[in-house]
Amino acid sequence: MTAVAATASTVLFESRTAERRRALVLAALAAAGLAAAIALLLERFAVLEDPAHVPTCTLNPVLSCTSVMASEQASVFGFPNPLIGVVGFTVVLTAAASMLSGARFGEWFWVGLQVGVTFGVVFVHWLAFQSLYRIGALCPYCLVVWAVTIPVFLSVTLRNLQRWQLSLPVPARAVLSVALDYRSTLLTCWYLAIILLALQRFWSYWSTLLP
Repeated sequence: MTAVAATASTVLFESRTAERRRALVLAALAAAGLAAAIALLLERFAVLEDPAHVPTCTLNPVLSCTSVMASEQASVFGFPNPLIGVVGFTVVLTAAASMLSGARFGEWFWVGLQVGVTFGVVFVHWLAFQSLYRIGALCPYCLVVWAVTIPVFLSVTLRNLQRWQLSLPVPARAVLSVALDYRSTLLTCWYLAIILLALQRFWSYWSTLLP
């Protein structure tokens, strides 16, 4: 085997290993998001059947699914928001499982998935804003959905940008390189920003829990 062939083989192996690792991460995240979305949907149905039902995710005045479910924002498109999560996470989970089974998708699929995860991350941040500053309560199951949507978006986006980087301007490639090297730091800072906003918004309540 020539040196060029050996290098090409190594790159291909590393690429497949990276894709498999990405598929495992996406499968785990999608499974967690799907479980949270289904749990929230079941709680929503229980409230519709019995208005006096107290959801299991209503823990205190701040962590309260009851307050969130009673809001207009809980059905933005005329049906319960968790249905969007059930469909979206099912698509991601199915795709990830297919990738683990050896399936290879064309770029058209990844473009479609990029559109979907971008909608998802924008939507959950809109919901986060609504929960923090309009509804005044946080839904624990929703928090799980938010927490997994962000890394799903990052994983798919960074993968696609890597594949499309030759069409990007040089400064964008430099930013992409930094983002790839510090993706864990980027995700951590993203989470911390949301946590700090939640702490600041509800500090009057959290402070009462301190000894």
